[in-house]
Amino acid sequence: MRPRPPINGRGIFSGTGLIITGLTATLLAMIFPIWSYADRSGTGLDVLNAETVSTGYGPLSGLDREFITKVRLAGLWELPAGQQAQQKGTTEAVRTAGRHLVQGHTFLDERVRDVAAKLSLALPNEPSEQQQGWLATLDSAQGAEYDRQFANILRLAHGKVFSVVAQVRASTRNSLVRKLADDANTTVLDHITVLEATGYVDYDAMARDMVADSTPPLTPAPTPPGPTVDPAPAAPVTPPPTPTYTLPSAATSPPPDNSGTS
Repeated sequence: MRPRPPINGRGIFSGTGLIITGLTATLLAMIFPIWSYADRSGTGLDVLNAETVSTGYGPLSGLDREFITKVRLAGLWELPAGQQAQQKGTTEAVRTAGRHLVQGHTFLDERVRDVAAKLSLALPNEPSEQQQGWLATLDSAQGAEYDRQFANILRLAHGKVFSVVAQVRASTRNSLVRKLADDANTTVLDHITVLEATGYVDYDAMARDMVADSTPPLTPAPTPPGPTVDPAPAAPVTPPPTPTYTLPSAATSPPPDNSGTS
């Protein structure tokens, strides 16, 4: 029988060293993706940086540009809807809500056009296809059915934009967008309040619609700052069906409500 080789300290430590080296390599392989994740394309930070441009008022993100577009689009259909409610509404509460819509979006439309001009952003001049459909629904409704459709369509739309305003106000790094979000928040909350005061809002149906449409597609954002046609004098165009509505001259602030209602 051949003698077994002597066990010495060097052999023990050599084997232990190999084990430690293997474990260390495995551990590094596991944690390296965590260290490098922030540098990988497709992460939230990567997308944010890719969609953000520098301006004299602070960084302007893709969400900021989408918000500016949404404010403009809201005025292009909610202002004529408010004008119509003042004529077709069968209750004073509905007519009051219509008046608040006109006042609020006249003010916001001037604000958003000013912000877009300073940031060299192009703005839409007509409502989206979905918004045109809402106007068509209101145009064909009459009497109490009109009141009900007006209150619920407008309340649902304001509820959706309210969450967008909050997200933008919490995250924007652009001073112009931050102030516009403040103004939009005040206006939207006022409109939600007066629409609910009509007594026609179906909260159960609204909740179901909000859940079903919890992740709506983003509105295509306008191009980043750059040479554009001056957006300040953009003329809103109300789509068919008739009657058509024109956007009144923008005011510096909503005119006071002297009717005694809110």
